[in-house]
Amino acid sequence: MIDGEGDLAKRSGSAGLDGGLRDLQAGLESLFWRGETARMLSMTGYGRGEAIAGDLKYTVEVSSLNRKQIEVMVNLPRRLVNLEGRVREVVVGRIARGRVSVQVAMESTRGRGGALEVDEDLAVQYRDALVKLEAHFGDKLEMDAVDLLRAPGVFTVSEEEAELEETWPLLEEALGRGLDELVAMEVREGQHLKVDLQERVATIAREVSAVEARAPGVVAHHRESLMKRLEEAGLELALDDERILREVALFADRCDITEECTRLASHFKQFGLYFESGDPVGRSMDFLCQETNRELNTIGSKANDAEIAQHVVNARTELEKIREQVQNVQ
Repeated sequence: MIDGEGDLAKRSGSAGLDGGLRDLQAGLESLFWRGETARMLSMTGYGRGEAIAGDLKYTVEVSSLNRKQIEVMVNLPRRLVNLEGRVREVVVGRIARGRVSVQVAMESTRGRGGALEVDEDLAVQYRDALVKLEAHFGDKLEMDAVDLLRAPGVFTVSEEEAELEETWPLLEEALGRGLDELVAMEVREGQHLKVDLQERVATIAREVSAVEARAPGVVAHHRESLMKRLEEAGLELALDDERILREVALFADRCDITEECTRLASHFKQFGLYFESGDPVGRSMDFLCQETNRELNTIGSKANDAEIAQHVVNARTELEKIREQVQNVQ
């Protein structure tokens, strides 16, 4: 070995890269879940639940869409509006993130639920108004029962006030069934997302592994290129010339990516932990994508090599797809 090459190898971080490769391999192996309890939840789903007691029937439809935070929209019959707070509390206890819409319908299987009322005074006012119009236009205007039925406010249905403490258990039962269906759908969707994300993260890990394998050769290539340019310029310098060693060492320091690859290996392990977690991980994975992108950008700026640059482009392409998918994860 030429004097100084041992120091140069240390400066280029080849030993660190070997360790990084081992860390990266471990991170790659941790990406794929081998347990049976971990699950990832999507933010999109739909569920429907019903509950019947006596002649009352409650139907609850629950749907969810993507949102960064939890947002609950509740639509209740007028007589049940005071239960909105309880409905929200139940939903927030089951759903961590997304825009959740809850639609509640209440009906009586025996037609119970209100009484028909007639506003006789208002009907008289309609008739008197018609008489005035006849006098004004000089024409005979007819009013029949159908006209009165269509007239706003003449006929109304008064709703019975619901006993909230008696109503809530039934509504809660229907809501729970709707949420069960919603979560089941989110689990199914989440499993598909999980498989897709695992494959894409593994693809990035392989690209980074290829970068690490290529990195030590970049310094050697630079040294050979430098010597060739000096030779073409008619300058004869030995490989162990201090100026050559200094230039190569500076180049090695500038393009050393050991730290970035080590941090990426750690990120891949963290992705694996998120895949195994049963907790909401969407926001955490979004942040991890940002950190991964930061490291890839740094490697790209240090590359000084077309092959490494291409691997970085491939990795960033996959990362962008991951970031889009993560927006659907609770």
